[in-house]
Amino acid sequence: MVDLRPVGYVIGLMLVALGLAMLLPLGLDLVRGDPNWRAFSSSAVISCVAGGVLALACANGATGGLTLQQSFILTTGSWVAVPAFGALPFMLGAPGVDFTDAMFEAMSGVTTTGATVFVGLDALPMGTNLWRGILHWLGGLGIVIVALIFLPVMQVGGMQFFRSEGFDTLGKVLPRAFDISRALTQIYIAMTVACMVAFFALGMPAFDAVVHALSAVSTGGFSTRDASFAGYSAGIEMAAVVFMILASLPFIRFIQLVQGDARSMFGDVQVRAYLRWIAYAVAAIVLHRVIVGGEEVLPALRQALFNVVSIFSGTGFTSADLAGWGPFALVVLMAVGFIGGCTSSTGCSVKVFRYLVMFEAIRAQVRRLMNPSAVTPLRLQGRRLEVDVVTSVMVFFTLFVLSFGVLAVALALAGLHRDTALTAAWTAIANVGPVFGPGVGPTGAMDGFPAAAKWLMIAGMLVGRLEILSVYVLFTARFWAR
Repeated sequence: MVDLRPVGYVIGLMLVALGLAMLLPLGLDLVRGDPNWRAFSSSAVISCVAGGVLALACANGATGGLTLQQSFILTTGSWVAVPAFGALPFMLGAPGVDFTDAMFEAMSGVTTTGATVFVGLDALPMGTNLWRGILHWLGGLGIVIVALIFLPVMQVGGMQFFRSEGFDTLGKVLPRAFDISRALTQIYIAMTVACMVAFFALGMPAFDAVVHALSAVSTGGFSTRDASFAGYSAGIEMAAVVFMILASLPFIRFIQLVQGDARSMFGDVQVRAYLRWIAYAVAAIVLHRVIVGGEEVLPALRQALFNVVSIFSGTGFTSADLAGWGPFALVVLMAVGFIGGCTSSTGCSVKVFRYLVMFEAIRAQVRRLMNPSAVTPLRLQGRRLEVDVVTSVMVFFTLFVLSFGVLAVALALAGLHRDTALTAAWTAIANVGPVFGPGVGPTGAMDGFPAAAKWLMIAGMLVGRLEILSVYVLFTARFWAR
């Protein structure tokens, strides 16, 4: 039987940290004289007490490291427990929604999806909007740590390819997981502060700059305004583009960059492919809007660049009515949403790395067809791609596509229009943010969705954020029989 005490101990500490994080929006509302601070006070007490009791009850079992089984359980368990308690302020205070909507918003925040069921964001208490941004920020940092420390060990979706890089190459300077986490946190904080300063310097109000920086660096997408980025200056949009791209690059490269190794960042095939594919998508949409739609080049370029980067990185900010761009643009946007950012970044979806592996496998297969006797080893970034890595990537991609299809059908059966179900499944499983189609509110909110559809999207967001397999494995008898 699996010993769950180490898992419970870590989750308990996470809930205590979550409760302490609630003191920030609590203090903001208190200073402003907003009675909403009481909701954060109650939520903080509940979270700290529950987490403290759980950690104390499990402390006697937290004497060593985690087994493989415990790592899987911790990864999924933490992404269920944190949004469950993170939803408390939304129920106990503004906007005073039920558990379904509160859990949807919190799960969307922690998984950095950015889909929302809240309307009237401009009128919400500042503490509530700050808490939404904090959920994004915590989830973005958490997933980078999981991607660099847990997933390579668990060999999920080909991530074992990065195991030697994370624990051998990097380990010569930072030998322990704690040191890796600390270095990541320092870079993450520095990037967030830089983003806040850039937004504020370019004219964004101070509070909006804070929340949007938390969302941009986590590639989340929550905004303080129903209009999202519409109405902000071109300079603010371009600053957001820069930080959304930076946040969706491999964070391990930033550590190496700080250590003086610039070649690792600029020589990374993921980075080069990601930037190149962004350029292709922007060019395709701009050309279509200029040639077919007769629009001017510069406005079309500005809108295309911002929104393509937002969708590609999985952030989900919008500055225009994307549904009004026509079917071609929507297909391009959905395609880049299915690609996502780089591995070990705050970006989501399939990830650039896995597409590069699949393309390399396809090229090798074509070469074998042309010359059956030839030996064609697979290589990426100068390293040999082992069979287990390629197989794991193929399995991940197959399950990703199947999950998307099943979720889309389930959402349609739950009462959503066919087009809405398709984009809702896309935004949930790829953690992108916006949904298009009938039934979506004028501000893009999904408050009118049936409760069943919201819970299906909650499950989709969780599965997509945790790389599909790390969740599905928990539902196999063999996992618990080990």
